[in-house]
Amino acid sequence: NDDWIIKFPSSYDSKNIGKQEYDYALCAGKCGIDMAPVRLFKSNECQGYFGTKRFDRINTGDGNNVVSRHMVSVSGLLETSHRIPNLDYELLMRLTMILTKDTTECKKLYRLMCFNVFAHNRDDHSKNFSFLYDEGSDRWKLSPAYDLTYSTTHFGEHTTTVDGNGKDPGFKELVRVGVQAGMSKDSCEEIAQNVQKCVQQMLGEYISTR
Repeated sequence: NDDWIIKFPSSYDSKNIGKQEYDYALCAGKCGIDMAPVRLFKSNECQGYFGTKRFDRINTGDGNNVVSRHMVSVSGLLETSHRIPNLDYELLMRLTMILTKDTTECKKLYRLMCFNVFAHNRDDHSKNFSFLYDEGSDRWKLSPAYDLTYSTTHFGEHTTTVDGNGKDPGFKELVRVGVQAGMSKDSCEEIAQNVQKCVQQMLGEYISTR
């Protein structure tokens, strides 16, 4: 009896936004990004409704007993509005390292940053990055990624800039953010290239016609 979130198109979404978010979630998983289980629920009105299993709750297995996990967004941590573009991935990298004290978590964020750039997900605001507290290991970790779709935002740039560039960030900016976070240049370049290749193969229908 796991809890799921099912999303329906808003007034400004395309009719088949559910199929698009489902395809984006599958691609992100192929790119090595941690994702919660997802499903495309059948519909007579469109290609399907996107559904994702809630990762902020744990079913204990005792009937319907569900326990909430401690979760906080970057917006909540920094007490900043997600409606105001005022973050850079370099800052998110530093925040992730301070909170998790784990370079592996920083690499996860780097991979997600690359995906957002190559898949044209520019709605990467402070509420779309969160951390979960793992009681077993007594530490914070990045949550699975969520809200991944093709998006331009009303101002046409990434809500979170990449080394100061929100308009058209590329390999140079991605690698610089990773290196500043302590990753090797070779590792940054390899991850970025692999993510770009995967996105082009799986999401070409969305990003090539825009």
